[in-house]
Amino acid sequence: MDGRTRSTPRTRRPLAAALALVGAAGGLVVGSPQAQAAAPGPKDVTAVLFEWNFASVAKACTDELGPDGYGYVQVSPPQERIQGDPWWTAYQPVSYKIGSRLGDRAAFQAMVNTCHAAGVKVVADSVINHMTNASGTGSAGSSFTKYDYPGTYSAADMDDCTSPVTNYQDRWNVQHCELVNLADLDTGEEYVRKTIAGYLNDLLSLGVDGFRIDAAKHIPADDLANIKSRLTNPGVYWKQETIYGAGEAVQPTEYLGTGDAQEFRYSWDLKRVFNNEKLAYLKNYGEGWGYMPSGQASVFVDNHDTERGGQTLNYRDGARYTLAHVFMLAWPYGSPDVHSGYEFSSTDAGPPNSGQVNACYQDGWKCQHAWPEIRSMVKFRNTASGAAVSNWWDDGNNAIAFGRGAKAFVAINHEGSSLTRTFQTSLAAGGYCDIQSGKPVTVDGSGQFTATLAPDTALALHVGARTC
Repeated sequence: MDGRTRSTPRTRRPLAAALALVGAAGGLVVGSPQAQAAAPGPKDVTAVLFEWNFASVAKACTDELGPDGYGYVQVSPPQERIQGDPWWTAYQPVSYKIGSRLGDRAAFQAMVNTCHAAGVKVVADSVINHMTNASGTGSAGSSFTKYDYPGTYSAADMDDCTSPVTNYQDRWNVQHCELVNLADLDTGEEYVRKTIAGYLNDLLSLGVDGFRIDAAKHIPADDLANIKSRLTNPGVYWKQETIYGAGEAVQPTEYLGTGDAQEFRYSWDLKRVFNNEKLAYLKNYGEGWGYMPSGQASVFVDNHDTERGGQTLNYRDGARYTLAHVFMLAWPYGSPDVHSGYEFSSTDAGPPNSGQVNACYQDGWKCQHAWPEIRSMVKFRNTASGAAVSNWWDDGNNAIAFGRGAKAFVAINHEGSSLTRTFQTSLAAGGYCDIQSGKPVTVDGSGQFTATLAPDTALALHVGARTC
């Protein structure tokens, strides 16, 4: 939660939820080492189960994420938070106790153990830039005011700047003042660094495998490096929320010495291409578009902020949203996150059933990670790992196809009419299963096959799925 979202890389406007945070100020909110920074190995896809409670995450690891080949699951901030229904309560920490509507410490530990048993590693969304802009009693029973958190922090730990961030061309203002009026921690202080590291080490002691650092851009990179150096596993997977802004004082690349950085331009541009431009333009997507190095970029089609602010595609965009995921998971750039959230009519809306997922596609849970067109591409990506793009084809407009060497091949038809074509691949001859449709495909001795794709559909083959 950077507190800012963008409709294009050139514009900035406050998110409605950020305004709600400001409106809550002053009262209790109720009702409403670098070489190892990137996700290791071929299983680099993370399912982001946004505001799922820990018991539901555990069940998803066993039933879906493990079998589907997801390498990681990202859970929402586990620490004590302010009370209230809105999703953004998760981003106002009251203490570093594990206790909220998502579950307590025992539930968190059980979730980590269950996910590990399913072969899925756990990333914890970590809010360490700030505390709250409120006062009252937190979700685990702790009393607090904006600048006083007994047993955790006092006003002296937040007195560096007590006015809002107002100027993104001013590095000091961005990194020392208050993001949407949230009490900003002075991460240059020894006590603050020690306390944050203690929280992250506590999560590591429970088996956590990585961290997403919320609002990292608002923390000096040197401070984050110091905090990470204090961890029991300083090489832990570490991805940082660092929203790009042209000409701004703080740039995402500053954080690559500590870990991965989230490449927001990737998701913004995917929306523009799928909505208004040509898929043919994606031929050199990634570093060829000026993005960060692939090995340290965390990418996504949407996340919890951008789906609400409209800067990216979201679940309401139908086939465009689904095909964007197919492309992301087939294309060898960055480590992909698949956001899995819930329907919302209000940008502030909290999760259904306080985070309890009784079944996918019920009670508003969208379960994007389990959509057949998306989940099938996770094993495609794992199988294709390490293979470069080959056999690129496009029609000059919105139909594209490409291979991943001798391991896999995908075609995407985002045209308004059906596409029939003989495709050239580098696959070995024989039978394959189109994991998008479940239909068999035969590749001949020349590496070719002929297929028809309906409008806004895809076809995907890989050597791990030879029969349907």
